[in-house]
Amino acid sequence: MFSDKAGFAPSAPPPYAPPSYSQAVGGVPPQAPYTPFPGGVPTTVVTTVVPLGPQPTHMICPHCRAEVDTSTKTSPSAMAWLSGFIICILGCWMGCCLIPCCMDDCMDVEHNCPHCNAFLGKYKRG
Repeated sequence: MFSDKAGFAPSAPPPYAPPSYSQAVGGVPPQAPYTPFPGGVPTTVVTTVVPLGPQPTHMICPHCRAEVDTSTKTSPSAMAWLSGFIICILGCWMGCCLIPCCMDDCMDVEHNCPHCNAFLGKYKRG
């Protein structure tokens, strides 16, 4: 088998891999799923404020204390309704005025806990 100057075979993968997305962006991957202690003994969990964005966020639910990826639900923002109203006034009332209500960039995102269904916050488009 031939090898290059560094001693690696040409068909072998490189000795290192690029970082994952979460490592490159900065986030801490979960070590193990955390589930609350069912015995009823109160435990203290210290959490940091997790910024909510347009995508599901990994966090510990402050209500049930479970380690979850939030479930998201989108709804048209005030900017989408205002844009649709302006489009309607300009003469495009036959459905074109509803286009802003279908665009991801015009949607507010509500985050809920999939474990206890508690409301965790809302990401508003500005």
